[in-house]
Amino acid sequence: MSALPSHARVVIIGGGAVGASALYHLAKAGWTDCVLLEKNELTAGSTWHAAGNVPTFSSSWSIMNMQRYSASLYRELGALVDYPMNYHVTGSIRLGHSKERLQEFKRVVGMGRYQGMDLDILSPDEMRGKYPFLETHDLTGALYDPYDGDIDPAQLTQALAKGARDMGAKIFRFCPATGARREGDEWVISTPQGEIRCEKVVNAAGYYAREVGKWFGRDVPMMVMSHQYMLFEEIPELAAWSREAGHKLPLLRDVDSSYYLRQEKTGMNLGPYERNCKAHWVTPDDPMPDDFSFQLFPDDLDRLEWYLNDAVERVPILGTAGLSRMINGPIPYAPDGNPLLGPMPGVPNAFEACVFTFGICQAGGAGKVLAEWVTEGETEWDMWSCDPRRYTSFAADKDYCVAKGMEIYGHEYAMHFPKHAWPAGRDRKLSPIHDRIKALGAQFKPYNGWERANWYAQPGDDLSEESTQTWNREGPWRARIEAECRAVTEAAGILDLPGFSRFRVKGEGATAWLSTLTTGKLPKPGRIGLAYFSDDKGRIVTEMSVMMLDEDFFFLITAATAQWHDFEWLQKHLPKDAAFTIDDVTESFSCQILSGPKSRAILADVTDADLQKGWLTHQSCQIAGRWCQLVRVSFAGELGWEIHTKVEDTATIFDAVWEAGQKHGLRPFGMEALDSLRIEKSYRSWKGDLSTDYTILQGGLDRFVDWTKPDFKGKAALEREKQQGVTKRFVTLTVEAGECDAPYMSTLWHDGKVVGETTSGNWGYRTGKSIALGMLRADLTVPGTEIEVEIYGDRFKAVVQPDGPLFDPNNERLRA
Repeated sequence: MSALPSHARVVIIGGGAVGASALYHLAKAGWTDCVLLEKNELTAGSTWHAAGNVPTFSSSWSIMNMQRYSASLYRELGALVDYPMNYHVTGSIRLGHSKERLQEFKRVVGMGRYQGMDLDILSPDEMRGKYPFLETHDLTGALYDPYDGDIDPAQLTQALAKGARDMGAKIFRFCPATGARREGDEWVISTPQGEIRCEKVVNAAGYYAREVGKWFGRDVPMMVMSHQYMLFEEIPELAAWSREAGHKLPLLRDVDSSYYLRQEKTGMNLGPYERNCKAHWVTPDDPMPDDFSFQLFPDDLDRLEWYLNDAVERVPILGTAGLSRMINGPIPYAPDGNPLLGPMPGVPNAFEACVFTFGICQAGGAGKVLAEWVTEGETEWDMWSCDPRRYTSFAADKDYCVAKGMEIYGHEYAMHFPKHAWPAGRDRKLSPIHDRIKALGAQFKPYNGWERANWYAQPGDDLSEESTQTWNREGPWRARIEAECRAVTEAAGILDLPGFSRFRVKGEGATAWLSTLTTGKLPKPGRIGLAYFSDDKGRIVTEMSVMMLDEDFFFLITAATAQWHDFEWLQKHLPKDAAFTIDDVTESFSCQILSGPKSRAILADVTDADLQKGWLTHQSCQIAGRWCQLVRVSFAGELGWEIHTKVEDTATIFDAVWEAGQKHGLRPFGMEALDSLRIEKSYRSWKGDLSTDYTILQGGLDRFVDWTKPDFKGKAALEREKQQGVTKRFVTLTVEAGECDAPYMSTLWHDGKVVGETTSGNWGYRTGKSIALGMLRADLTVPGTEIEVEIYGDRFKAVVQPDGPLFDPNNERLRA
């Protein structure tokens, strides 16, 4: 073995499939001076015992992109690197037991079609044609994925490793990283073979990622589950069928019963995700060992009895087979089940590519994404679903991670209905008036850990979990949301909004610096305005409200979920010699939105502030003897104010406003009503309508671009795009929808061709219409153009609307 070099451009810690893929893709990008460190042999962690399934299915657009790329890469990888691989593209059948499951499948078929994959829905008879041993009497249909299959995880990892080595990258086995420290602009990684310095480092340590993260001062939000699968002996009937057919059976997933069943040579492999699951290494009597390479947990077959019986009823020939082996190994889980892939929060030149629950099917795409993060600082696809910064500090709590990990594992194939809120790990961050709004009937949902009211129930409403198991807009919430919207429109509503991310920028040079990052003009003192930040390709990075208090003194306000992402974006572009400071003051403030035609009258009873100050202004004032900042904006599109308060004063100010509002018809409203109100105004939401999948110009944000500024980030790219013309553009659509409104990434059609996608959709209670926002081929964005929106497999007529709000298009109510 060659000696460990003293320096590398990048060091990757962890030699599983993901780490090897990261090394391969870095080398492919021309970064060949990279080193991978593995404490044992390659694959010694979760990779060696992984089942090796390679689905493309996902209800997440970005994860589907990642898995689609993996499957495509694996089909050609053996030939590319000259390494033998067992990769069986068998196709898969994903069983559906209900109307709701078929709706989910049809949505994914549409997404897959847009990504160039020909997925299909099968009837029970068609299922039997592909899988003759299947009992279908109680099924409503199935999703067929012809690209699905299975691969040998060890061969995959070795092939990626060979490809990386052939391009000049280095791999050191039996060379564990034992620590890391920062010296100047470099990382120093310690090993038993000496120290290695590097510009950038990647934590790809799998289920040891939390331990590695501690070296960097990072508490990785994760836990470890034990996952079992069962290998069965040869089934003569299956062996005979396979010989005659010349191929294996499609991989079978009974997602409502929660298991997969795969042909393994002439036997079978059954892998359940059981509700009565088990976490490991979370209690003092079960500590994480220093090394668990190539090891397994003891069998725990009793946990799987129900799933085995169900699988035998579904595929009776399974009941004739003897059990040959049990595999019970550790798999890491993040609190939402998605991996951590991207910049390590708060740590310079450090990245995470870890906590992969489905690491084999995602490894190829993950390596591509990671290499883009490292070499370019940005990715081709918007990868917020996997970005480590989607969590903040609350998620590192071990009890929270265990509760959420077990919940995800036990509901691995669950449908994520829009009105459903998962119960585990709740009440992590509470508003100062949480108890008050709870008493008013608030039904909560977490936003970056903050419990916010989604809607307000009345006595007798069905609040069961079962009531939320639907994609339809109808439900016990509908009449309540409609009433909340009506109150905001006719009188006034108040929405408790804890968790707005807030950054204070203050000091000499702050204005000039901020102007180089934003595409448009900055507001003057006493004013507030929206600002958009683009990357060097002109793509939408984020949106912030910029409140200017004085020259070189700003408050930047952004989404709760954007806290770490946006703060890091600002810090990343901070000049080394800056005379100004940026502080995250999120935890110090809270906010209520007071909106509606009576809101001015309500405030007049509790403050002597100048309530005639116009739209997009702000002022400090007193309510009930406590300071607050009144900001004349409204995401609801009505006359209104945001009332920003210190956390300790929030309850006092809320009580005063609430009491004063009773004679004016004030009532509480929630996030569901706010989303309905904002979509009628064509207001964009972050990481739906606003993401790096789109440029500033595609997003219809031209009016927020100041072309006269000497320079700003992304200006050159936007000038080129302006000259060439955009290929697709943001539109507002009214949809003649059925029972469901268009979800994110619903396909847009025209003359039998796919011409765009929705970025959000909802019912507008003021307009009485189903509304979708989306991206449409540029030549079709003329108002009045008729297209179709595919919603859960069915197409509905939609009409392109004029650019601007559907409700109160001249903003007369907003400016009142």
